[in-house]
Order: sequence, then C-alpha cells, then structure tokens
Amino acid sequence: MTGDPAVGVAGVGAGSAEAAGVSAAGHAAGAEAVRLLFRDHHLELVRLALMMVGDAATAEDVVQDTYERLHRRWGAVRSPSSGLAYARSCVLNGCRSAHRRSAVARKYAPRLAERADAVCPDAASVVDDSAEIVAALRLLTRRQREVIVLRYYADLDVPEIAGTLRISPAAVRAVISRALAVLARALGEEQL
Repeated sequence: MTGDPAVGVAGVGAGSAEAAGVSAAGHAAGAEAVRLLFRDHHLELVRLALMMVGDAATAEDVVQDTYERLHRRWGAVRSPSSGLAYARSCVLNGCRSAHRRSAVARKYAPRLAERADAVCPDAASVVDDSAEIVAALRLLTRRQREVIVLRYYADLDVPEIAGTLRISPAAVRAVISRALAVLARALGEEQL
C-alpha cells in the first residue's frame, strides 16, 4: 500500500492481508482499485450523501466509512466494475443509519434537533437557495428520496438506480412518478 492519505487506511498493510489469506498482489490491486474509485468518485458520493442526510459533516463521515469498508472488503466485490454501484449502496445504507441515529438523538435529546439557522444564522444564508428543495425532499419516503436523488442529483438512469437499490426498473419508474407528484405539490408547481 502506498500510504496515500486520500484513501485514509494507511494502517492496513500487505502483512494483514496475507494473514487473512489474501495474496499481497491481490491486496495491492484492491487498494489501487479503491484509490482510483476514491479519486474519480469521492466528490460525487459526498454530494449524494449530502442530499440524503442534509449535513456536510455527516455526509463526509458516511463516505469515509464507505471507503474504509470498501478497502477492507474489496475481495467481496463480485466484479471490480461494480465497485461504484457497491459504493453507492454503502453510502445509501450509511445514510439510512445516520437517519436512524438522528431519530434516536431527537427522541432522547431534543436540544440536538435544533435547526442549524437557529444556532448559526450564517449557516442559513449559505443554504438558503436549497432549503426549500431539501424541505420538500424530507416530505418523501426514504425510498422516494433515494430514487429522486439518484435520478436527478447523481444523474443515474433507471437501470443504474435499479441496480444500486436492488429493485426492478419498473419499481424505479413508479417511485419516480409518485415522488415527483409529492414534490410538485410541496413546491407548488404544476409539473417538475
């Protein structure tokens, strides 16, 4: 391993891979594949997570956990070409976990649920343009929000969304239709 700080897993070396029964060459190839995936798609995955959780720090944490998991389990990825789809699935799963943790925090510590603009008025001015869209996205079900963000923010087509979420293309189209209707009502528009 090169110890590249961008990958963030310099402590995992070839020795630990050999102890796990993986050849040093296979481990190096997996580390390189994860490094390239990071280089090419890190920002895209952070943006995806940000649209799902609405908080930059949590989004970055989710994506960092995804890359750590991907690096550790690269051998479990069926095909190296499916690495990005696996990473997207991991990000969405991480966002679901973040939402669950957030719900528990709101239940047991109401002061943590304060809006960011109440705590820091400058933060509200930074996200003022997207606040209405983020509020509308929160009206959607988890599945609807995932599909809409993958379709219109990550710019994935229906088959890619179906593969990422492991649902049928017909289900993706149906979810998009229902979600757009909810968003149109929430944003007061005839059609999105």
